[in-house]
Amino acid sequence: MIPLQPVSRKAQSVNFTTALPPLSLYIHIPWCVKKCPYCDFNSHEAKGTPSPLQGEGRGEGGISADLENQYIAALTRDLEMALPQIWGRKVYTVFFGGGTPSLLSGEGVEEILRQVRMLLPLAGDAEITLEANPGTVEADKFAAFREAGVNRLSMGIQSFNDDHLKALGRIHSADEARAAIAIAQRHFDNINLDLMYALPNQSLEQALQDVKTALSFAPQHLSAYHLTLEPNTLFYRNPPSLPDDDASADMQQSIEHLLAENGYRHYETSAFAQPNRRSKHNLNYWKFGDYLGIGAGAHSKISFPDKIIRQARYKQPQAYMQQVALGAPIQTENEVSRAELPFEFMMNALRLNEGFDPALFGERTSLSLIAIQRELAEAERRGLLRRDIARIQPTQQGQRFLNDLLEIFLADKG
Repeated sequence: MIPLQPVSRKAQSVNFTTALPPLSLYIHIPWCVKKCPYCDFNSHEAKGTPSPLQGEGRGEGGISADLENQYIAALTRDLEMALPQIWGRKVYTVFFGGGTPSLLSGEGVEEILRQVRMLLPLAGDAEITLEANPGTVEADKFAAFREAGVNRLSMGIQSFNDDHLKALGRIHSADEARAAIAIAQRHFDNINLDLMYALPNQSLEQALQDVKTALSFAPQHLSAYHLTLEPNTLFYRNPPSLPDDDASADMQQSIEHLLAENGYRHYETSAFAQPNRRSKHNLNYWKFGDYLGIGAGAHSKISFPDKIIRQARYKQPQAYMQQVALGAPIQTENEVSRAELPFEFMMNALRLNEGFDPALFGERTSLSLIAIQRELAEAERRGLLRRDIARIQPTQQGQRFLNDLLEIFLADKG
């Protein structure tokens, strides 16, 4: 998963008195077989790539061996150039996101992870996640991904209803989704299934049936996302018929209740996990940890003793590879100002239903809680937040109206 990336303005520097945050590595693979009409991630259709019958491809709708090798070389060089910013820091999680990372060959993933291990001190128990699309999976690929060192698979199922999959523009069927999960479970004991609800013409019963089908596989982790119409997507330009707000809220509450009944802890806005199976990579985002992002369009948030910076790499794959060759893959870089730090921290930490230890605010921002006492009091007065000496957390109302809660912490409210 890619975290939210607000635009920052350079201003007064921070001054950390404690250790720097944990560090994660995000690797973006920008190609998909087909662009989904709801997707606003940096993904590009893999057009004109050879088919397996031509002897050069990596699978149906895959990317050519030559393109894969060029991109891996660019990723490696990108990582090498970023090393001075993170020198000596251990990496605790790695996440292959996209796009569709499972378009890569097993050999390609193995080579990327070999370079990562050569260049970075990777923790021995590092969580290494790869996103997979059921429309591109093959049994030998899953085995190869596991052999390469991937130990967590995140599968973009979205629905087990063929009509809804068609409406979402997905390239797999419900039967293919079930088969893909069964194949994955032969090789992985840590699997996340992504589902979506409030889909075009979806009923409450249909939304719950998707969750029940997912539960029949007993995945270690489930993500349930409310379909939203994001700018710069086909759905935004041509909106489908979606359930109204009341129906969507009923779906959300019913899904949360069903998952709780089955032993899944709702620990983040859209994330549910069995005991001790929370996503370590995403938790690092929500706790305002650091992450280095490499690949086309990847974002980074990196702390230094005196500042925090955010970076974004060039988005178009060819432009990204060209810029890497020129030694300049970063398109934008901004220093996060002290005034923006409270909102930046809260925008992530308040997604956690359990909230956070008050001490974490100081550790991650170098600021005292005194700096946001007025905002905390206002959020508490409005019933959106509760706090004590051990924890600051959103109330149930705060979880439901998270944007209203976060708005309280904006540096500039107009």
